[in-house]
Amino acid sequence: MDEGSELIQPQDQSFWATLPDVCLRRIFWWLGDRDRSRAALVCRKWNQMMYSADLWRYRTITFSGRPSRVHASEFQSALWYVKKFGHYLECLEIKFLNPYNAVLTKKFQITMRGLLSCLGRSNNRLKSLSIQDLELDRLVWRNSIKNSLIKSLSFFLKKMGKYLDSLSLKGARLTVEQGCQILNSLSYLQNESATSDLNIEDYFSHRLTVYSSPQFNKTMATFHNLATLTLNYNCISDELLENLAANNASTLRTMYIKCHIYDPHGQVIWGMSWAKLARQASNLKVNFFFERVMKYERLVRILLQEIPIRSISLRSCYFSDPDWSMRPTLTDLLPTFRHTLQKLTFEFNNNHESLDEELHLLILSCRKLFYFKIWAFLDVKFVERILKSQEEGQCALRTLKI
Repeated sequence: MDEGSELIQPQDQSFWATLPDVCLRRIFWWLGDRDRSRAALVCRKWNQMMYSADLWRYRTITFSGRPSRVHASEFQSALWYVKKFGHYLECLEIKFLNPYNAVLTKKFQITMRGLLSCLGRSNNRLKSLSIQDLELDRLVWRNSIKNSLIKSLSFFLKKMGKYLDSLSLKGARLTVEQGCQILNSLSYLQNESATSDLNIEDYFSHRLTVYSSPQFNKTMATFHNLATLTLNYNCISDELLENLAANNASTLRTMYIKCHIYDPHGQVIWGMSWAKLARQASNLKVNFFFERVMKYERLVRILLQEIPIRSISLRSCYFSDPDWSMRPTLTDLLPTFRHTLQKLTFEFNNNHESLDEELHLLILSCRKLFYFKIWAFLDVKFVERILKSQEEGQCALRTLKI
């Protein structure tokens, strides 16, 4: 009763029942699969919201590689949700975290076979597929399991390759033959692939001279629409650069190249090959990432002046050589790219030499450099000088990480 002694009638409906669809959809967006399923049981409206296409366009499926009761049902639930909502998918990311034994890799392979088969039948919207860090050269992947997974993936890409804009198989660790088999699936029945974003970093196993493989170069010649290409330096050859210039000059914008100490990187690349590619793909920007490749003699063979380099990352990790010096790289090599260099990342142990002056001069000479990150031994005054130079407009730095 209120002050006027009138009976207050209860509301017929909760305010949740009148919540606008856009708000309810946003709430469902933040819910996990289990909570979404429970919420869908509340009423008819919420059940209909469960089938909203917006909720299922982007999907990350993570499989644990460790035997656990908690994760025991994730293989079945992932397959169930793809069967139920897979026709909405536009971007799919799949992660399989450090498989512990062959039992789990077999379980993953069987799940992937069902998942990819279901998508191949029901989906024609998929634009992006990412399956990263499988590391198929590990012993937990028996040959029969590995071959079955490759077969399922190849069959799926033959059917869906014409829809895919982006494909990432980073860290697959395959042989050249296996890797080319999968990539060739993208151009099945078309003789060319329309994929615009291709990530094959660590796609091949360590120590393979992929650059000398005619099969790989023939496979890469089928790509005619690449805008972004990520790969290892052991894939780079004059023939690959010729193919990119001939087939992707109007579209190619970005290349990410990783050079690892265990990947062969002694091949000779002619500067004219890079110059031709840079001339025809006029908007191309190249980004290099070096891991434990620190010696000037090696770097100078790779970082040719004809390359339109946007960023360079040098990480020493456990690299150790008492005769090594970073100074020639800072004073003689990197200033070559002062007109194009925008990002620099360094991680090295220079406890045997002071490099403050060389680093400062390098930053001042690179007029487009807006990002600088370094892990090294430095004097506090070095930071003060950089900040003062930035304040006085002598450099373009916007981000400084020490």
